Amino acid sequence: MPSGVAGGVLVGVVGPSGAGKDTLMAGARAALAGDPRFRFVRRCITRPAEAGGEAHEALTEAAFAARQVAGGFALSWRAHGLHYGIPADIAADLAAGRVVVANLSRTVLEAAAARLPLLVLEITAPPEVLAARLAARGRESAADIAARLAREAPLPPGLRVTRVVNDGPAEAGIAAVLAALRSA
Repeated sequence: MPSGVAGGVLVGVVGPSGAGKDTLMAGARAALAGDPRFRFVRRCITRPAEAGGEAHEALTEAAFAARQVAGGFALSWRAHGLHYGIPADIAADLAAGRVVVANLSRTVLEAAAARLPLLVLEITAPPEVLAARLAARGRESAADIAARLAREAPLPPGLRVTRVVNDGPAEAGIAAVLAALRSA
């Protein structure tokens, strides 16, 4: 196991926009509330809290940089013009044998696997389902949606991956995520 961390596992959740990651993870978080074996991590992001999206710890660029220099992140990366970080305190959870669940970027998976026990939970859906869900949001044109779907990058090789195809009722997707997390 990398980095001498014993017992626990970091479950890095990834998947394309429109796959339903937030819906499935919210359902799993609610179902596992109160179970001390699981921790759902709140990411630190250089995005104002009122900007919407996931519940996160909003940091300024300067505060993020200071925390990074101080060793405050187990993982950090830059995407979409923002900085993202996973708090360093997950090391204690992993050492205690917990399953730590965090939304990650594909760009940080190799670094995560090199330093931490990692299981990638890829939540996806068929392209036509992704396109329909993105169109229903009304935030992008059809051309933008097609470009977004075309640029999805493959996962790095050699990772332990569990894949959930979320193309049916939310309850079925949540059940599949719960099964993956419980078997992590």
